[in-house]
Amino acid sequence: MYADGEGVPQDYLAALKWYRKAAEQGYAKAQFNLGLMYYKGRGVPKDDLAALKWYRKAAEQGLAQAQYNLGLMYYKGQGVPKDDQEALKWFRKAAEKGYS
Repeated sequence: MYADGEGVPQDYLAALKWYRKAAEQGYAKAQFNLGLMYYKGRGVPKDDLAALKWYRKAAEQGLAQAQYNLGLMYYKGQGVPKDDQEALKWFRKAAEKGYS
């Protein structure tokens, strides 16, 4: 709600705090959202390595959005060396879950 300003003023720092608490407890969607905050630089400086770390945690739990975003990072070489095979692996996993 803080990230989108739903019912409260938009506050990326508050969103980051709550995403982090849930992400550290293993909640995949929070891990993905935390990765997105780092990727976009919302509430924190843009940090591809941190984004990669949180996307990977969520992707390894099977979250298709995170698998796709992790694939993109390998495809573009953001935070990792460009690796089309690794990108394809993650894109395929997301596609197998129906992520278009």
